[in-house]
Amino acid sequence: MARTAAYGRVKTHLDRTGLKHEDIKRNGFHSKTEKNGHGTAGACRQNRQESFEQAPMYVAVMTYLGYGIVTLFGYVRDFLRAVGLEKCHVAQERDEQKDFVPLYQDFENFYTRNLYMRVRDNWNRPICSLPGPVFDLMERVSDDYNWTFRLTGRTIHNVINVGSYNYLGFAENNADFLKTVADTTCQFGVGVCSTRQEMGNLSIHEELEKLVANFLGVESSMTFGMGFATNSMNIPALVGKGCLILSDELNHTSLILGARLSGATIRVFKHNNMHSLEKMLREAVCSGQTRTHRPWKKILIIVEGIYSMEGSVVRLPEIIALKKKYKAYLYLDEAHSIGAVGPSGRGVTELFDVDPTDVDVMMGTFTKSFGASGGYIAGKKELVDYLRSHSHSAVYASAMSPPVTEQIIRALKCLMGKDGSTEGIRRIRQLAENSRYFRARLKEMGFIIYGSDDSPVVPILLYMPGKVVAFAREMLDRRIGVVVVGFPATPITEARARFCLSAAHTRDMLNQVLHHLNEVGDRLCLKFSRRKYSSWPDLCEETDFELDS
Repeated sequence: MARTAAYGRVKTHLDRTGLKHEDIKRNGFHSKTEKNGHGTAGACRQNRQESFEQAPMYVAVMTYLGYGIVTLFGYVRDFLRAVGLEKCHVAQERDEQKDFVPLYQDFENFYTRNLYMRVRDNWNRPICSLPGPVFDLMERVSDDYNWTFRLTGRTIHNVINVGSYNYLGFAENNADFLKTVADTTCQFGVGVCSTRQEMGNLSIHEELEKLVANFLGVESSMTFGMGFATNSMNIPALVGKGCLILSDELNHTSLILGARLSGATIRVFKHNNMHSLEKMLREAVCSGQTRTHRPWKKILIIVEGIYSMEGSVVRLPEIIALKKKYKAYLYLDEAHSIGAVGPSGRGVTELFDVDPTDVDVMMGTFTKSFGASGGYIAGKKELVDYLRSHSHSAVYASAMSPPVTEQIIRALKCLMGKDGSTEGIRRIRQLAENSRYFRARLKEMGFIIYGSDDSPVVPILLYMPGKVVAFAREMLDRRIGVVVVGFPATPITEARARFCLSAAHTRDMLNQVLHHLNEVGDRLCLKFSRRKYSSWPDLCEETDFELDS
C-alpha cells in the first residue's frame, strides 16, 4: 500500500522533458484493460508472416567446429610470429614504451588479426560511382593476405547493388529530380558552419521540420545532422538516474549507446517477446528500484520499427497496449521503416493502423529511404521544445547541410504528393512488390531467411564462417554486390548475408540476382530450409502485383 501511495504522488508532469500524458496519474499498474483499436488484428497477421526457421543441428555443430578450427590456426600463427617464422604486421608498442602498461591486451586483437584480416577483402570495397541499383567498383588485390591492398587500375562496371539502404531509390543523380537541390546549394552553400541555436538556423530547416511533423501526423519535430547521434545524444536527455529503460535485445548500437550514456538502469527483454516485456514491466512496477524499492521516475520502452539485422517488424499494437497498461513511455526508432512500409510510407504506425500520438517519442533517419543523411525526433510540442535546449546533438552539433535538407524536403514532398505527381506512391508500391517477390522466390529455393514479408531487409542465413567468405567472393565474381555479416555483429551461429531491396531494382535485376543466388546456393550448399513452399505464380508478372491503398 505504501508503494501504491508513492506511485500516486508522482505528478502528471514527471519532469521537464515533455514526456507526459495528461491522463496519467501514476507510473504503475491499473486494472482497466485497454484495447488498442484496429491494430490488434494486424498484429496477429503480421506475427504469422514472420519467419525465424531454425537450422538443422548439424549446421550449428559445423559452425562451432569451423570457428574452433580458425581459432586453433590463429594460435599457431601467433606462435610462428612470436618465434620469427612469420612476419608480424600487427601494430606494436615502441621499444621505449615496453615498460608501460599496454594500451590494450594482446588477446583483444586476436580475432581481428587472425580471423578478420584474412577475409577483410569482403568489406570496405572502394566504389567509384553513384551507389544506386548498380554501381562501379575499383578492383583491388592483396599480396600479403589482406594486410594491405593495391588498386589494379581496373574498374568492375555494373555491379548490382543489393546491399545499400536505398529503399525508395532517392539516392539518384537525375538532374531533373535534383534541380531544387542544386538551386538550394547555389543559394545557401554546402555548409552552415554553426549550430541551430547560433547562426545555423535556416528557413529550410524550419520548413523541413514542419513537413516531417505533418508527414508523421504529430504536433512537432526537430532534425539532426547525424542519424546515429539522434539516438545516442537524445536518449540521455530524456532519461537519467532513477529511470528504467526496457530495451529489445536486438536494438541498434546507437540505442544501446544512448541508453548507457543516460545513466538509467537498463533491462533487456527478448526480441519481440511480449511475455518477456510484460514480465519486466510488472516486476518494475511492483518492486520499484533495485535497492531502495522507490518507484521508478520513468519507464521507457525502446524498440525499432524494422530490425536491421533480422528484417523483423515490431509488434507495435501489443507494445502500445502494454505501455498504456503499465503507464510507461515508448521510444520508437523507425530508421529502417519510415518510408519503407505502410501504404503511403509513413512507417509501422501506418502499417498497423495505430495512432501516431500513442508513441511518445518517434525517431527516424533520413539515411535510408530519403537518400540523404541525418535524423529526426517527433512527438508532442513540449517534448521537442525541451530537446531543443537540452539535447547535446541540438546544442553542440553543426546544423544539417542545406543541400541535404533540400534533398529530404524533395523526397518528402514526393511521398506526400505535394510535387503534383504520383511518383512517391509508385516507389512505395514498387518496393513492396520487390520485397514480397524476392522473399517468395528465396523461400522456394530453400534458403533460410528471417523477418517479415513487408520488410525490405532480407537476411539469408549462411551460418559457417567459411561459407560467409566464399559467398561474398563468389557473388562479386558474378557482379552482385552483397553485404555479409558475422560474429560479433551477429550471434556466433547466425552469420548471414543481408540484402536490402530498393524500388529502383527492376524485375530483370532481381531475377538476375536470384539466378546467381540459386547457383551459388547449390554450389556452396546453403539451402538449409526444411520447409516446403508453393510457387507464387501471381508474382511472376511484374504488373500483377497491387498494394492495397
